[in-house]
Amino acid sequence: MTAEEGIADLRPLWRSKDQKAWYWYDWANSAFYTTVLSVLFAPYMATVAGKAAGCADPDETCAKTLSVLGLHLAAGSLPFYLTSFATIVSAFVLPLVGAFVDRSPRKKWHMGAYAWAGSFFCGLLFFMQGESWQLGAVAVVLASILGGCSLVSYYAILVDISTEDERDHVSSRGWAFGYLGGGLLLAVNLAMFLGHDAIGLEKGMSVRLSLLSAALWWAGFTIIPLVRLRNYEPVNEVAVEGTLLQRSFGQLFTTLKELRAFPMTLTFLIGYLFYNDGIQTVIYAASTYGSKQLKFDDSVLIGTILLIQFVAFGGALYFGRLAARHGAYRAILWGIYAWMAIVVVALFLPEKNVALFLAVAIAIGIVLGGTQALSRSFFSLLIPRGREGEYFALYNAAERGTSWFGTLLFGVVFQITGSYRPAIVALIIFFILGAFFLLRLDPARGIREAGNAVPQVV
Repeated sequence: MTAEEGIADLRPLWRSKDQKAWYWYDWANSAFYTTVLSVLFAPYMATVAGKAAGCADPDETCAKTLSVLGLHLAAGSLPFYLTSFATIVSAFVLPLVGAFVDRSPRKKWHMGAYAWAGSFFCGLLFFMQGESWQLGAVAVVLASILGGCSLVSYYAILVDISTEDERDHVSSRGWAFGYLGGGLLLAVNLAMFLGHDAIGLEKGMSVRLSLLSAALWWAGFTIIPLVRLRNYEPVNEVAVEGTLLQRSFGQLFTTLKELRAFPMTLTFLIGYLFYNDGIQTVIYAASTYGSKQLKFDDSVLIGTILLIQFVAFGGALYFGRLAARHGAYRAILWGIYAWMAIVVVALFLPEKNVALFLAVAIAIGIVLGGTQALSRSFFSLLIPRGREGEYFALYNAAERGTSWFGTLLFGVVFQITGSYRPAIVALIIFFILGAFFLLRLDPARGIREAGNAVPQVV
């Protein structure tokens, strides 16, 4: 056996080890997105901002305003404005990061640096108390942006550690692992929050400790992939002159122009923007729909959040098996059809029927992780080799830059009709448009045009 043959024999073993190490970053960063952004930050920030605005009962929705960069914003809306601002900034920053990542042999260190910086700012949320809303505002915006930057590097590494045939399996397992990790920490934090009196904590302190735990979880578990992952040399060796900004923005313009040469990649990206916006809006609106329209109390809603989190773990694995048998393209389409059915069923849910509400939550959990995981892996097949950072940056930036369409439609329909029922079913338009573009896609052609090997099952 030659030395090259010996190395070739070891490659599957190396990939397997790297894949297992890679999963840990899904586990690590999910704490920030579940405990902080999805559940605890917004209501706590609204309370702190409400105190600063002078509301008599800051725990209730506060319409009094605060001055932010010369703008007068309602205290109760401040956390949502901050999230939107971070989203918009990310749309400009992420392409810069992606172009730089592709030219670096140290992707994992880029991921780690952004993760630790993001977790540092997340940790500063612990000090947001009394009326110190400004600290929390700056911290959550920077943590959100840096978290997105870390994901650009993380997604780019997926292509280094897996073959085309392994991509769906690896992405699905990583996503499932993330839901499990995020769900476990969220369960502990919600138990601490609900039982804060029993363990001698003030309500605010229980929230602050939960926010701090997410930062420590994110930073601590990031160490595992940094230690265990290998660095990979960049495939794209094209030299680009100029400063970092010139190289990055120059490459971004090149990427945008190149998309015209990859029509299937562009078609998928457009379809993804629509159906992913629908997914994000359903998740965002679920608690409001459950509390305001279906009249459920907080205990049911908290239980539902945890149920979705843990069911999504199994859903991601299930969709990974579907992709192995039928291909990621078909599995994503089936997932979109399931989302259409979910919003239609939600329209007819009766008030205070816990069993039916939980049944819909289980359906959401099954398709939630699966559609997101397979979208990540399928898009990776439509990317020219060596340009993963650039294209995944575009993927994330476009997703973040358009993720407000669904919430806008939801709000407008509610304002017109005065009911959340037509507002929730109106979201079906995003899934219809997503399916429309995906049905115009030839997956095998798109993979070949990107220069990748077509998997045995597409």
